Amino acid sequence: MIAPDFFNDITPITMHDPLAQVLGAARGGMIEYTYSDVVKLAGHACPTVAGTYLMVEKGLSALYTQETPVRGAIKVFIKGKLGEGVVGVISNVASMITGATTISGFHGLAGHFDRRDLLFYVPNMDVDMILERIDTGGRVELSYDPSFVTTDERMGELLVRIASGSADAEDRELFGSLWQDRVKRILIEYKNDPRLVKYEVIQ
Repeated sequence: MIAPDFFNDITPITMHDPLAQVLGAARGGMIEYTYSDVVKLAGHACPTVAGTYLMVEKGLSALYTQETPVRGAIKVFIKGKLGEGVVGVISNVASMITGATTISGFHGLAGHFDRRDLLFYVPNMDVDMILERIDTGGRVELSYDPSFVTTDERMGELLVRIASGSADAEDRELFGSLWQDRVKRILIEYKNDPRLVKYEVIQ
């Protein structure tokens, strides 16, 4: 995949996966997930994918502080119902990194490493995502709001052309460039802006 250059500037998320270690799939069970990885999963790079990546990154950092987060040992709660809006995109990205699934995940090995029943959809949740450590019960509540990260005013007209089939190659290239510029600003320029991802740790 030939991705935008700024993808390389986004901090990877490192997880320790005990199952991968036992099965020899990753030395020491250490797995690194990059933003490019989740883009490949989603098939696109957008503010939703970017925001989910940031929520998971910041949430894990807050929960584990100096420790390496443990994949498969985290419950994930997502606001909404599966099938609505971008809930599926959010859950897919969060599931990839944390290992949490509903019933589709690995069923376990000799009573260990079960990845099922760790992902939950909560329609009336007050925040966008909750991550909870199974071992300590500590949790972090997260909300994401990129509305203050401005969109180039040309994008609306370009999107109309693309949707109507009247856009030429130059229009399409410009739209993609402007779209990714906003994603870049979310992930890099505004990553640590307190307005973007709000979180609270609850022990």
